[in-house]
Amino acid sequence: MLDLLLKLSAFLVAVIILVTVHEFGHFWVARRLGVKVLKFSIGFGRPLLTWRRRNDPTEYVIAAIPAGGYVKMLDEREDPVAEAELPQAFNRQRLWVRSAIVIAGPAFNFLFALLLYWLLYMAGQSGLKPEIGEVVPQSIAAEAGFQSGDLVLAVDDRPTPTWSAFWLTTLSEGIDGDDLSIRVRRPDGSEQVRLLNGDQLAELEPGQGFLDEIGLERASPLIPAVIGELVPDEPAARAGLEIGDQILRIDDTEISDWQALVKIVQAQPDQDLSMTIQRGTELLRLSIRPRALEVDGQLSGRIGAGVQYPEALLAEQEVWVHYGPIEAAVQALRRVLDVSVLTLQIVAKMLVGQASIENISSPIGIANAAGQTASYGLISFVQFLALLSVSLGLINLFPIPVLDGGHLLYFAIEGVTGRPLSEEVQQQGQRVGIALLISLMTLAFYVDIARFLG
Repeated sequence: MLDLLLKLSAFLVAVIILVTVHEFGHFWVARRLGVKVLKFSIGFGRPLLTWRRRNDPTEYVIAAIPAGGYVKMLDEREDPVAEAELPQAFNRQRLWVRSAIVIAGPAFNFLFALLLYWLLYMAGQSGLKPEIGEVVPQSIAAEAGFQSGDLVLAVDDRPTPTWSAFWLTTLSEGIDGDDLSIRVRRPDGSEQVRLLNGDQLAELEPGQGFLDEIGLERASPLIPAVIGELVPDEPAARAGLEIGDQILRIDDTEISDWQALVKIVQAQPDQDLSMTIQRGTELLRLSIRPRALEVDGQLSGRIGAGVQYPEALLAEQEVWVHYGPIEAAVQALRRVLDVSVLTLQIVAKMLVGQASIENISSPIGIANAAGQTASYGLISFVQFLALLSVSLGLINLFPIPVLDGGHLLYFAIEGVTGRPLSEEVQQQGQRVGIALLISLMTLAFYVDIARFLG
């Protein structure tokens, strides 16, 4: 229950912040360009709180359903407008003014993400060293000459101080099919260059597992098989395992580290296993039956337990990255551009069937991610907020009627033809846009529900 409340609270906080930023963009630019704003609402439905400021014509509203928001401007197409106020009506504005007001919402989302990344880079962030562990034989990485112990320094001359930076840069630079030059440092201190084949990279599924598909695993020390996390109602919790338990043996096989435990569990779905565990000074034996989960067309065992990382081992793997104000701004801008371009590339690949629909998420998936990042701490949640802000800005620029990008499409047609589209055509476009959004949301809910059900 607490986990559900955390996810819901984090999701609502994220949505309210990002919607406020988006709608404030429309509001601020409209006011600056002389358009009268009648209402600024965060949320839909019944108003929970309304107020007005002195000498301000705008009504400010916080509504009951925090699933979005809107800015209502003076417009003859919606309500009669007094002749004296016609110059302030949105529909009477020149094309560039209307376009600027519409594009301001997504633009503020990008600016907000830029600000968050800038603050994060200034404050500093911890990450894991981009050191290569196992290289899968006959993989793309093996063909490129990668070896265990390689410390990645740069991808196409772009520094990669952390494993996540290595992943993001490799994915964003390699998804187009370009050859990638990876500069590494060997354990003896010498530097070498590995060349990844672009044609092979273009055939891979973009996503979190991109480096796995290349054939690269991050180096990690041997971690004792100590339980650090239990998922409620999963086999480990039902069998009686507790946080802090160390798994010593499964059946007759001794467990030397966490990875050995994972391999045995994954290899024996729906089979009864006898676990010997150490709990304090006691030795106990428990019976556990891993749940079968289909992964890449094959059944894999899962018990719903996470590892407890020894702090000393984790400290050896961590690096601290921070920049001064100017370099932080450069890195923040680069991050926003990387995420934006990568998102558009993945969407394009999904449309032509070259990327999985599992790359999309509904509010269920977003809420789950919000809760997880919030549980990791403020920095992780802010990183998630920045990523979500970029995604919101991009989605709203898609040329789909109902979204900001749909209005910009109408304005582009008006700019070419010299006259606006008829009300009937715009309404038909709105219906098509709503149908597309409902279809996309239905698909996203299906993907998330299927993912959570395994």
